Formats: sequence, structure tokens, C-alpha cells
Amino acid sequence: MILVRSGIVWLATVFLAAASASGHAASRPESPPGLDEIIQKAVACAQHSPSKERPARYTYTKASIIEQLDATGHVKERKEKVYQVSFRDGLTYARLVEVDGHAPARADLKKQAENEVNVRQLLGQNTPAGDNRESFLTPELVARFDFKLLDQDTINGRAAYRISFQPKIPGPPARHIVDRLLNRISGTLWIDAGEFEVARAQIQLGSEVDFLGGVIGCLKKLAFTITRTRLADGVWLNSDSSGDFEGRKLLDFLRIKTKSQSTNFRPLAQNSSGTQAAG
Repeated sequence: MILVRSGIVWLATVFLAAASASGHAASRPESPPGLDEIIQKAVACAQHSPSKERPARYTYTKASIIEQLDATGHVKERKEKVYQVSFRDGLTYARLVEVDGHAPARADLKKQAENEVNVRQLLGQNTPAGDNRESFLTPELVARFDFKLLDQDTINGRAAYRISFQPKIPGPPARHIVDRLLNRISGTLWIDAGEFEVARAQIQLGSEVDFLGGVIGCLKKLAFTITRTRLADGVWLNSDSSGDFEGRKLLDFLRIKTKSQSTNFRPLAQNSSGTQAAG
């Protein structure tokens, strides 16, 4: 999960990409499963969620704010964007529909397309469009970290297991920028006690990450939180996020704060021509 000068939005998007509830309250289990079982069930759920087992298709509105700050913490530039997002067959597609209260200019749309291509290339994704931000918990990702069960908590009225994580030492080889980031982040997961979906995640960067040996820049701070919403049919989607990123782009100080909220979740229904329409 708002244009600033060339390259800044791309950098912020990479940070966000490196990281992706209503309904009845779930009762707390009397005998909670062990840590390994919780993690295994969460990974299995992410890979075989209702959105994968059946053709879950949703659309919703995502409003985002990105602020660029100076070294003293004052806002230099603030942009607001609105996206119309569709979730189809496990992939998320975002269409920019508004920038600062107006229809996006051609330059806005071009920059958005460039950002999406850059992120997919850096993450090694071969899909022509869309991303898998809703299925970020994979066996490969989990294998990078050590976990610790802290306690039980409540997220949006539902019981959840609160679990901390930190990178294993030594970490796996860093073949991409995202690998270097993952080798240095830690945080907390809240896993729903009833359905083993990730209900919330918080991550932070433990140490500075250089890009191309520091030539093009570095990331000194990353703090990111995301919350997910359970829809009536059991599908979970990202709903709220906030981030704080600090670093350097070439010789320029760079600090970006982000915030996004998704609303108006509704099903996509197929019409008689086979195209998608909001239900």
C-alpha cells in the first residue's frame, strides 16, 4: 500500500512490496496449538485460502497518502491518491483514478505503470500484471525467520496469536534487493486463532541497507504496519497500512511517510459478456 519527484515513489513502493475484520468474534481455544502448528497452518491457509479454492473476485476503493519530509520532520510535499482495486484469482490489480482530488494526468498514469514494472522486476515476479500482496506468507519466506509465540490478543474483535519473528543468522544469500531487506527485518504477526489468517503484521528494519554499494542510495529506517479485514464469505483482504521510511537517494536525504485505507469491499460479478462488473 501521490506523486513525488522521479524515483521517490518507486523507492517507497519497493519498500512496501518487500514487506502485502468484520464478522463474528472467534472464541479463544481452550488448548492453543503449539507455535510450529500455528505457523504451519498459517502458511497452509495463505497458500490454500478461500480466495484460491474458489474464484473470489472483489473490488474496493483504496485511498493513500504519501508525505515527503525534510530532515527536521516538516512536510515538504503531500499527495493523495485514490485507486480502484480489483482482486481476482489470487492477484491484486490497482487502477489509479484520482490524484489530489482530480483525475490523474497522463504523467501520473505513466509513473504508476513504471512503478509497477520496477517492483515486479526487482521482486523477480514474472506475472504481466497484478501482484500477490494478499498471499505474502509463503514457505520460502517463513524459512528465513525464527518465531516466538508471545501471547493471545484481539484484533477487530477476533482472537489472535501474537508471534514475534527475527531473521535467522546466517541468512540466505541475497540475490535481489528484497533479499537484503528480508535478511534485516523483524517484527510481529497476529494470526487469527479461528482461521489462521494473518490479521495484522508489523515490521521494522534492524540495520541499514545499501543499494549498489550505497551509490544510488540506502535505506536507514523502515517501519510498516498492515491490517487485514475478513469479509463475510471468509476471504481476507488488506485494509489499512502505515509506513515510515528514511534513507538516501543519491546525495539527497529521503524520508517518506505513508498511510492507506481500503473501503467499500464488494463482489465482482461476471456479466453475460464475460467481463467483470461490480456486484
